[in-house]
Amino acid sequence: MTGETGFVRRIGIVHPIIQAPMVGPKAPLAAAVSAAGGLGSLGCAALTPDQIRAEVGAIRAVTAAPFNLNFFCHEPAAPDPAREAAWRAALAPYYAEFGLDPSAPVAMANRAPFDAAMAEVVEELRPRVVSFHFGLPAEPLLRRVREAGCLILSSATTVREARWLAERGVDAVIAQGAEAGGHRGMFLTEAAASQVGTIALVPQIADAVAVPVIAAGGIGDARGVAAAFALGASAVQVGTAYLRCPEAGLSAPYRAALSTARDEDTALTNVLTGRPARGLLTRAVRELGPINAIAPAFPGAAVALQPLRTAAEARGSGDFSPLWSGQAVGLSRERPAVELTRLLAGGVPA
Repeated sequence: MTGETGFVRRIGIVHPIIQAPMVGPKAPLAAAVSAAGGLGSLGCAALTPDQIRAEVGAIRAVTAAPFNLNFFCHEPAAPDPAREAAWRAALAPYYAEFGLDPSAPVAMANRAPFDAAMAEVVEELRPRVVSFHFGLPAEPLLRRVREAGCLILSSATTVREARWLAERGVDAVIAQGAEAGGHRGMFLTEAAASQVGTIALVPQIADAVAVPVIAAGGIGDARGVAAAFALGASAVQVGTAYLRCPEAGLSAPYRAALSTARDEDTALTNVLTGRPARGLLTRAVRELGPINAIAPAFPGAAVALQPLRTAAEARGSGDFSPLWSGQAVGLSRERPAVELTRLLAGGVPA
């Protein structure tokens, strides 16, 4: 494959470089990547419809280039009072350490799956690309996205998931290797320990489906991009490297942690949200996990952690924050998003 793939032409971008959608970075990063010729992405899972409208307005004020809106489409878990009580008991010593009231109400961003209200936002805003994590929404909702003229992407962590997505008409599959930072996109398996690495996953998915494959996980520079194309990818999706761009707007503790992190400083953990996700080894991850059987199902684990996160961040600490990061963090550098996009594009075959 070459950089001038049909997939790239269909989206209308210059470089087959996709900035991974992440909770935290918003319009400034997405706009900068799109303006540089890549595909900027806005993570919408924690945003309200009005917040999405505002962020899209900010993107379009900077560039007319295509961009991607990303949504979660998980099945909400049934309440489990016993598990939630056990989790709060496990956190009680930390509450005492920070002088927090465990009975106080918790205010935090929503993590609702894609629904009719979000479909209406997509129909109104008509982004060129809409991507999903944790599978796909129900067919009637997916049809509304397609009829709005959007290309549809979704993440697969196994060949079985990739085939499932292709059978339902996605325009491309994101092959998310185990090296990737953030939440695993797994939806047909719960076996986090057997998740496949990028170099093994991409060619197997490329052989299994007829749609383009986007490589994600462990790609931090032009060498990783070149390797992804050699494996059969039509594009790459990069997250951690973009987190170190000033446009990402990360907190000071997060930036500092990324700047000193090494390849062995991440782990798959469920203690921060209730779903397996790769992040830096913070105090919470080390002392509560990385995997803890009593952590409530997504996004329940994050609710009781939120007061601890807020209190720690007020002291300048990311000990209880989700500092998502992939294994290629040691390759990342502080540089503007435009510069990073062009550097990554240097690995695309001519």
